[in-house]
Amino acid sequence: MTTHIEATAAVDSSRRAGAVSPRRVVASLIGALFLLGFASYGTGFGLVTSVVGTPDFLATISAHRTTLVLGALLMLSNSAVDLGKGVLFFPILEKHGKTTALAYLAAMIVEVVLLAVGVLSLLLIVPLGQYANADWARGVGALLTQSNAMAYQIAMMSLSVGSVLVWSLSFRIRLIPRWLSAWGVVGYGMFLVGAIAEVFGIHIGLMCTIAGGLFEVALGFWLLIKGFEPEAHGQGTR
Repeated sequence: MTTHIEATAAVDSSRRAGAVSPRRVVASLIGALFLLGFASYGTGFGLVTSVVGTPDFLATISAHRTTLVLGALLMLSNSAVDLGKGVLFFPILEKHGKTTALAYLAAMIVEVVLLAVGVLSLLLIVPLGQYANADWARGVGALLTQSNAMAYQIAMMSLSVGSVLVWSLSFRIRLIPRWLSAWGVVGYGMFLVGAIAEVFGIHIGLMCTIAGGLFEVALGFWLLIKGFEPEAHGQGTR
């Protein structure tokens, strides 16, 4: 009887050891969303730019309609990804700083709304192509592309402010290694500076996104492989 009980306990212990904790699953999901968002928006932006980045893009819009729409939809999918990150992060952050958790969620909501407005501006270019020879159509086309660019920069300001708050909190509570949290604070801080500069016509935004972009990729892989630090949850396992 004792042997049977001991064997059962050993099996249960083995199952618990091999089980994946809910927090580990959440960490992996957040990591996957960081990588997915980086890939989807980056690919979509590249496709859209290949169409609207030419001087007289309205004249060729009918030939590149599929490319523009596909790129815009990929950019729009990033809104759902970022909203998912905000929702998944909220219960984790709330335990250590409710204000930061709310601020980050609010920042993500503002970001996704602005990005969606920008994508809508791009999609409005498609029907405008039939008036490509009209001067007013070229003016409206330029206005729509600029609207997307401005919406993007303001969205990045919102994202950057929320993210600086999150990774500053993470540095204190060791949600991830401190060197990685510090990288996030610096990266998103530079992102914020670049977005503000772009709004005022100083074109340093691309250079300022490098550190933040690399951070998102590194963080995504870190969360997929390692998860969050156990100390941040007050437990001994991930």
